Formats: sequence, C-alpha cells, structure tokens
Amino acid sequence: MGPATRTDPFSPDYSTARQRFRCAASQLGWPLEAHPIDVRGPDGTELTVDVARSPGRDPQQMLVLTSGLHGIEGFIGSAIQLALLEQWAATAAPSIPCLFLHGLNPYGFAWLRRVDENNVDPNRNFLLNTEAFAGASAAYGQLDPFLNPRRPPSRFDPYILKAVGLIARHGLPALRLAVAGGQYDYPQGLFFGGSQPSQLQRLLEQHLPRWLGGSQRVVHLDLHSGLGATGTYKLLIDTALSGAQRRWLTSQFGAAAVEACSNSSIAYETRGGFGRWCLCRGLAPDYLFACAEFGTYGPVRILAGLRAENQAHHWGLPAAASTSRAKQRLRELFCPAAANWRAEAIARGLDLVQRSLRGMAEPALPGGTSSHDPQPRQQPKYS
Repeated sequence: MGPATRTDPFSPDYSTARQRFRCAASQLGWPLEAHPIDVRGPDGTELTVDVARSPGRDPQQMLVLTSGLHGIEGFIGSAIQLALLEQWAATAAPSIPCLFLHGLNPYGFAWLRRVDENNVDPNRNFLLNTEAFAGASAAYGQLDPFLNPRRPPSRFDPYILKAVGLIARHGLPALRLAVAGGQYDYPQGLFFGGSQPSQLQRLLEQHLPRWLGGSQRVVHLDLHSGLGATGTYKLLIDTALSGAQRRWLTSQFGAAAVEACSNSSIAYETRGGFGRWCLCRGLAPDYLFACAEFGTYGPVRILAGLRAENQAHHWGLPAAASTSRAKQRLRELFCPAAANWRAEAIARGLDLVQRSLRGMAEPALPGGTSSHDPQPRQQPKYS
C-alpha cells in the first residue's frame, strides 16, 4: 500500500494517520490534546489518544465522533474524521460543536490488532460498577480449542470445514453470541473483556465530562467496520430507544439503516459495551450513542482472520512470515484495499455526519429525545 495523498484520506499506518489528524484539526483552529498510553508502537513511537474539539462552547448540544476503539478499525474511522476536517477547512466548519476522539485504542491501531496491549477487547471492557470482570459462556469454553489453538497459524488449517460444521450444528446467530458476546476467563482468547478497567476507560472517565462541556444533548457516533454487507453501513444501537429518538433516527437516516438492540440482524448481545457505559455515566441529559458499522466481509471470514492473528500474536514469532500474513489479512478484512469500497465508505461516512448535523440543527421532536436509562433492560447488541 503506497503513501497517502491529500486526496486519499486513508493512511498507511497509525503514525501517519495521527499526524494528519493533528494537522487537519490545527488548520481549523481546533484545540488539541494528546493523551499517551504506557506502551510504544512498532517503531518505538509514543502512542496517544488524540482529542480535537471545535472552538466555542454551546451548552445545548454536541456531536461526538470516535474512531479506533477496535484498533485496526481505526483506518476507516481515521479516514472519515480526516475527510471531514479537510472538507470543513475548504468550506466551513459546522456551527454545532464537535468533539473528535482519534485512535481510542492506539496500540491496536499501530500494531494491527483489534485489541489493546493486554489482549483486551475494549468494547467488552466497559462494565458497569455493579458488574464483575469474570465469566464466560459454557459454549465459549467448549469452543476454546477451536477458537484459540495454541500453535502458530498455518496455511493448512481446516478452519473452514470446522466452522461450517459448527454453524450447521448450532446456527450462526447462536454461534456468534457464544463466541463474540464477551468473555473474562481466557486472557489469551478472542473477545477477552479484561480483568479490570482499561487505560482507555480510566482516561474517558477522567476527561469525557470536561470535553463534553456540560452539553445537554449529545449525538455520539462510534466508527467501526466489519459487520454487514460490503459497501453498506448500519447504525447499531446498544441501548433502548425512546419513541422520539427512534423517530429522529428514522427521519435522518431511514429505517433500513438503523438496527436497535431488539431487532438487530447483524450484531449480537455483548457485555461491557462502550455505548451503554456512556449513557449510564449520566454525561448528558440526552445522550444518543450509535455504532456506525461499515460492512466488509462475511462473519466466517472475519472470525478466521481474528483467530489467525491471535494465534500469530500469542504463539507465533513476531518476524515470521505467517505473522505478517495474519496481520495484513486482518487489515484487509477491516479496511479493504479496493478503491470502490474505500470511496463508498468515505462518501457514506461524510453523509452520515452531515445528516446528523442537519438533524441536530432542526427543532427537537415532540416529547424530547432523551433515552437515558441507568438500568438498561437488556444487554446490548454490538460489534
């Protein structure tokens, strides 16, 4: 993959993406913050969560756009953030305050992993104060030898045959829930939620209220990739919606683009989701969180890539060709190199944000849009 150009918002690596984000935000005059984590990147560079906030404070509402919670998915999230900043530099920035958080999981972004430096899936780590970092489904325990083989990845792995057999036996929805719902008993396994709050959770707990500046209404879009049909996007909602919120989402994006926790066809129930944590923190009276999921490849192929990269990380050699193949394969799965996919993803991402801003500028729907519920009625379905 060649170097990025000004017309190509996709960056070749984390360090380039971060520098371009900082430059674009600075060009708009947005104040910047950089919060380092205590590990380094492949080239020894400091890894940071970068924050840019549009100047001025409006206590009424704010748009929040976050990228890279699942590290390697930062390539698409960063590209959308950069494309927006460069577009606004050429035209005009929105009047509604915006908060951009770039590279929430900088370790995974830099090292081409979906998880953080402790093998923790950040989107399984945001447990509430009453929830314990413990437990795994019985099905996950039974599947662990298949999901997490203790050997380096090989070109001659009967993964597909085994996966097809498991799907035929259990059905894809049940299998996805058992595998990806989050587990806390297998530290080297897939979808591990950790044993304590991550660096990211502590950072957000400390600073997110300040960044939001007392906003009364927040629309938070968290950028992801992987789930769903290639070339499409869905807004996945991991908490219950009020009727007014559902109407607002439908009016801005169309009913087909929104999948709430009660009727999702591509997501699955999880523990420790980011969105539920944000709402339960009481950060704003009206906090609407949506995962913007850009589809890439099918779930069987995605799981194969996650499994192989995890094998390579824990049981392969860092310099081995099989490790490099596994990481580049994972990158392709979550950020396809195809020019048409990338162009479509950027176009849809820009449209998604512009629709959000237009909707926020309109008068509030009757009945308000708040759905803050400190005790969500069911676990979220998420990526």
